[in-house]
Amino acid sequence: MQFKHPELLYALLLLIIPIIVHLFQLRKFKSVPFTNVQFLKELTIQTRKSSQLKKWLTLFIRLMLLTCIIFAFAQPYSSDKDSFNTKSETVIYLDNSFSMQATSANGSLLNTAIQDIIETIDDNEDISIFTNDINYNKTTIKAIKNDLIQLKHSPNQLAYDAAILKGKQLFSDDNSTIKNLVLISDFQQKNEVITATKDSLINLKLVQLKPAINENIAIDSVFISKTTIENIELTVTLKNQGNPIETLPVSLFNNDKLIAKTAVNIIDKATTNFTIPTNTIFNGKIIIDDRNLQYDNTLYFNIDQREKIKVLSINEADDNFLSKIYTNDEFEYQSSAFNTLNYNTLDQQNLIVLNELKDIPNSLTTALKSFTDNGGSLLIIPSEDIVLSAYNRIFNNYGLSSFSALVSSEKKITSINFSHPLLLNVFDKRVSNFQYPKSNTFYSNATNSVLSILAYEDGMSFLSQSGNAFRFSAAINTDNSNFKNSPLIVPVLYNIGKQSLKAGDLFYTIGKENVIDIATQLQQDDILTLVNGDNSVIPLQKTFDNKVELITNTYPDVAGIISVKNKDAFLKHLSFNFDRDESNLVYFDTQNIDHTAVDNSVASAINQIKSTTNVNELWKWFVIFAVIFLMIEMLILKFLK
Repeated sequence: MQFKHPELLYALLLLIIPIIVHLFQLRKFKSVPFTNVQFLKELTIQTRKSSQLKKWLTLFIRLMLLTCIIFAFAQPYSSDKDSFNTKSETVIYLDNSFSMQATSANGSLLNTAIQDIIETIDDNEDISIFTNDINYNKTTIKAIKNDLIQLKHSPNQLAYDAAILKGKQLFSDDNSTIKNLVLISDFQQKNEVITATKDSLINLKLVQLKPAINENIAIDSVFISKTTIENIELTVTLKNQGNPIETLPVSLFNNDKLIAKTAVNIIDKATTNFTIPTNTIFNGKIIIDDRNLQYDNTLYFNIDQREKIKVLSINEADDNFLSKIYTNDEFEYQSSAFNTLNYNTLDQQNLIVLNELKDIPNSLTTALKSFTDNGGSLLIIPSEDIVLSAYNRIFNNYGLSSFSALVSSEKKITSINFSHPLLLNVFDKRVSNFQYPKSNTFYSNATNSVLSILAYEDGMSFLSQSGNAFRFSAAINTDNSNFKNSPLIVPVLYNIGKQSLKAGDLFYTIGKENVIDIATQLQQDDILTLVNGDNSVIPLQKTFDNKVELITNTYPDVAGIISVKNKDAFLKHLSFNFDRDESNLVYFDTQNIDHTAVDNSVASAINQIKSTTNVNELWKWFVIFAVIFLMIEMLILKFLK
């Protein structure tokens, strides 16, 4: 026990000494030992008779009363002698990631933590709090109370080691203070681990909040599984953690209009399909009903009216087969004779076809290199009589192997790379009894098998790819080959055309870098903007001759469908969803993390921090004892005659 005013104890001592001397001068009890039992008996007998005893008791009670009063004014207290009068600093990391939407007994985990912080920490106490996306440095609960109540969930979570490091940086450089770093989270287990190092200056406390139910259903993704002339088939993937569900409703909306509704039986994973019309603008969202995490119950996607792909064929041979494949419902096809070619139109195309040119002049090679560097695609079909050096020069620009001399020998095209993106969805299964096409002459080459799409029976490439350049190794006119009559020609050339302008993804992920091509030609000083309601932002962008490449990362910060505009002109819709990593409800066992103290309650953790510097005031007890002694004296005066 310690005293805030110990000088008052000296006054007590000066009062007690003469009183004790006076007590021992009382003759009636001078010869009676205090330890003698007979003394107690005589004291009992004489209590009723002796006024001297009454005075003695009254004096003793008053002495105790006076002692208690003086002790009360001296303000005694008890405390941790190592922590008393030591300044304390507290820094709190509050995890506001989506997994903290999980429900507890008092609402979501995040709301429970916020409520405990507000109720437990004194309004004017200096404190620093930081979340995954906001910092409140050296402030008070009173100043940030409304901000905490309105705190939103963040799509990105700090790695736990990064949170510890950031928290340590918020402390002062004063080594004499008690520093407490509190991490409040559900400690969802991801790829990283928690490696808390021993620190003699900072007390690290982990507060792990656990959901009342460890169950969740999430819409994981949506993709186009099949496309026909009339319809598009969408496949929705769902994931479940918890008990199997026999009937889970899944709804498909276009804007806010319900298009279709189905139900799935799900154990851990399930898929369901929806069919929508081809060539329609569809601003879709898929919705399920799940009571735990809310952010993964909705998934946005969109299918825009696709821009027509611009194809230019430079010909020294018949191009009717190309015009039949690149029809005007999906393509904007142009045909030009080599000797009348307008070089100014090259950069406006998405795909350029060199249709059996005998020679490729340097000027055209240079223009095509610039075209492909800007994202365009090139298809080269050689003739039976070419200038080898000119062709090999252009092949060298794209890493394609050189041609050797023309070989006059019939050879079948028997090897099909079914896993190549051009042929991935062409065949329902791999065929072996195929009516293989052939060519009568071809150019010998040593193309890597990885680059081959179609190859001859000896493995030599017939059609190969390197980057955005495609090349046949033989002329495909009807005199030299029957490839035009083969079932392969339509899907191969059609898909080369379709891939020359990348269709936008159905949706993009918020918080990750997304590179998005917008097919448009900008005038000088034009800039594309992303518009979401009344909010707009200018993203990072690169301008090419026939497209603009957008790069998004932190914007938008909410899931939904936004617009791409050039000034007031609408260009395209883009859909964004939050990453589904937070849907995985697997947690660290914080008890096994070294150099930390672990708690499961925010209030308990904060109260423990307070207790290290709190003073246990004892003066109230001495006031109570003084009142008791006063009452005893009054009883003695009243009843002891």
